[in-house]
Amino acid sequence: NKKAFVELLFWKSPAAATEMIKGYGSLQDEEGPARSRVAPWTPQEEQELRELYWKYKEVEGEDVIAAILPHLPAPGRTRRQVVKQLVRM
Repeated sequence: NKKAFVELLFWKSPAAATEMIKGYGSLQDEEGPARSRVAPWTPQEEQELRELYWKYKEVEGEDVIAAILPHLPAPGRTRRQVVKQLVRM
């Protein structure tokens, strides 16, 4: 990038610095396929998650998400995905 010296006058995040090095738009190319790999929640999965949450939320001394994960119909869900979906619902 011939005009990198101008870019360096201003504070950059790590993502912006990577984009300067690899070329503008490269970050969007990398993020697109990664985000599309996550399967959306189906209404049946949401209903199952809701039921499991109500079942395990009152158990004292136990992590609710850890109790829910083994019982989900889709085994590929991560803890983060489950928490994010519960917050969204």
